[in-house]
Amino acid sequence: MQNAFVEIAGVKRSLHVQVAREIARKILSGEVAQNEIIPGEMTLCEQFKVSRTSLREAIKLLTSKGLLESKPKVGTRVTDRENWNFLDSQLLDWLIDIGDNNAVYRDFLSLRNALEPEAAALAAENASAQQRILLSATFQKMDDISKNFDLESWTEADMEFHRLIFLSTGNSFYLPFANVLCTMFKSFITHSSVRGSTCINEHRAIYSAIMAGDSVKARQANVDLLNKSKRRLPSSD
Repeated sequence: MQNAFVEIAGVKRSLHVQVAREIARKILSGEVAQNEIIPGEMTLCEQFKVSRTSLREAIKLLTSKGLLESKPKVGTRVTDRENWNFLDSQLLDWLIDIGDNNAVYRDFLSLRNALEPEAAALAAENASAQQRILLSATFQKMDDISKNFDLESWTEADMEFHRLIFLSTGNSFYLPFANVLCTMFKSFITHSSVRGSTCINEHRAIYSAIMAGDSVKARQANVDLLNKSKRRLPSSD
């Protein structure tokens, strides 16, 4: 553990965020185990070559995400995985950064299976006129891109399409997923569209059902999309 962390150099972002990211990566990858006491302040400051202020801000940031817990006379320990806030977009970004994300993508697809079909159904029932206009414009962009495929453009449009659906549910508990999961949506879409497959017909079915106010068809169309997305995971090739 004494050599787990290294000096932070050449950093453009806030120093404490970079320190937090490096510690988080060790925790998320399992290199630093759950319930393990991390080195003390002086040791970490020396290893990272940062000030106490930067280190304390980093520890505070990681504590807010549920990764660390500090106790007097005990030190700072890694918490149990069940306490980690996997809906925090920054934590998800760090998790994806580790690489070898097949398990992460499978977990994310499972979450999408649980949430997205109902979100599409609610959007069909509750989307405002303005939200339908925005969804229509976004789908038209997706349709245009699908005819002359560009991965980066498709990823941005697809992410916005799903974000708008969450925003259109009329249910406050769905709203955080519109933005918090954008990190995972973007990574997953890039991954699943790598062969140039856009599932434009499945997206068209979702769009058409929402615009028609048909919650049953919207829900089923989203299930169909997710079933097709699932077949593009590497584990099922």
